[in-house]
Amino acid sequence: MDFEEAIRQLCQKDKRYTPQAYQLVRLSLDVAQKNVHGEIKKSKIQVNRHVTGPQLIEGFRQHVIETYGPMSYTLLHNWGIKKSVDVGHIVFNIIETGMFGRSDDDTLEDFENVIDFKEAFLKPFEPQLKA
Repeated sequence: MDFEEAIRQLCQKDKRYTPQAYQLVRLSLDVAQKNVHGEIKKSKIQVNRHVTGPQLIEGFRQHVIETYGPMSYTLLHNWGIKKSVDVGHIVFNIIETGMFGRSDDDTLEDFENVIDFKEAFLKPFEPQLKA
C-alpha cells in the first residue's frame, strides 16, 4: 500500500483529519528528521532516523510557518489539527498502517501540550507595536 492509499483509508476510519493533515505530518517528519539527524544520503543501509514527539512537533511548527505563514493557524484548524496532540493522533494513525515506525517508548502523551498553537502560529504574524 502506498501513502496515498493509506491516507484514504485513514480518512475513512478517522474523519477528524483531512488528507492534507496527513501529508503535512509526513512532510514535517522529514523536517524533524533532518533537524535531528542531518542530511542522510540515500544508501541501501537502513538508518534509524527516529525522532521524539517534541522533536516532531518542532519540525511541524517550523515547516508549517515556513510553508503557510500567516495562514498557518486557519489552515491547521480547517484540516482538523487544533493542538499538538492532534499531530500525535495522526502519527499513531499512520503507525497503525505500517507506514511509520515507532519505538517502545513512544506514546501519545509525548505530543500533549508541547506547543500552544495560538502562540506558535498566530503570534509571529501579529502586528508589532512601535515603542
